[in-house]
Amino acid sequence: MSSPCLHRGFAATATSIATALGVSLLLAASGCVYRINIQQGNYLEPAALEQLAVGMTRSQVRYLLGTPMLPDAFDRDRWDYLFYFKRGRMRDPEQRRVTVFFDGDKVARIDRPGVETSKVATAAPEN
Repeated sequence: MSSPCLHRGFAATATSIATALGVSLLLAASGCVYRINIQQGNYLEPAALEQLAVGMTRSQVRYLLGTPMLPDAFDRDRWDYLFYFKRGRMRDPEQRRVTVFFDGDKVARIDRPGVETSKVATAAPEN
């Protein structure tokens, strides 16, 4: 006959093994959490940004880029377009910012941080 102490020791060992296995499965499953894509702001297509030019009207800019993300209540001659996209667990999100400055109803200057100054329009194109 087996001793009752031996039977209790086996039950305690089996319980601790089952607990450790359960905890390790939970920890492994926590790394499998799905992260949704986060997109905020106006999607700024590179082709549309290339078409943006000094001298365009406000309605042309709105048609090309959409309604500005941040309409400035204090400066009606400045439109800010922001775009932020983070794909799942991607560490570095994609970010773009374009600021359009108007003089009257026409584009006076376009500010695109991260783009060479030779590509940023600062004056009306010559005819």
